[in-house]
Amino acid sequence: MKSLFRGGLLIFLLVGCGNPMKEELLSYINEDLPPLAEKESEVIARYESVTGDNYTNDEVMYAALVDEVQPKYQSFITDLEAVEIEEKEIKTIHEDFIEAANLQHSAFLTVISAIEEQDREKIDEANQKLSKARKMMRQYQVDLKTLAEENEIEWEKEK
Repeated sequence: MKSLFRGGLLIFLLVGCGNPMKEELLSYINEDLPPLAEKESEVIARYESVTGDNYTNDEVMYAALVDEVQPKYQSFITDLEAVEIEEKEIKTIHEDFIEAANLQHSAFLTVISAIEEQDREKIDEANQKLSKARKMMRQYQVDLKTLAEENEIEWEKEK
């Protein structure tokens, strides 16, 4: 699983352009998303530290999910939902991000339930949710980049 922003946060250039859509889009990317990206990356890193090749046992994984991953990801979603957006096109794309994040959170809760019940089918269900959430997050990125390009905003990766 990867954080939406892992590998370099995308930063937009060009400020003070007088176009409300462009200005809000720049603010969204340059001001609203960076702290959210950092928070999400930390939670995903913690999740990855107890899954996949890093898995040791159910007890360790369960404790990490219940004590850290789930509550911190819920806090991330709360912060994500608190972002105020006026422009309809940006709002629509942002809502897609929220939907993907909520699906990913649901997957974490499903893993917790699967461990509690020792239910392999629930693990499969969680993996399907995680896969769909990743796909949705990739689409969010594509849509955001497309909107930026339509508004003549150039992308630059943070160094």
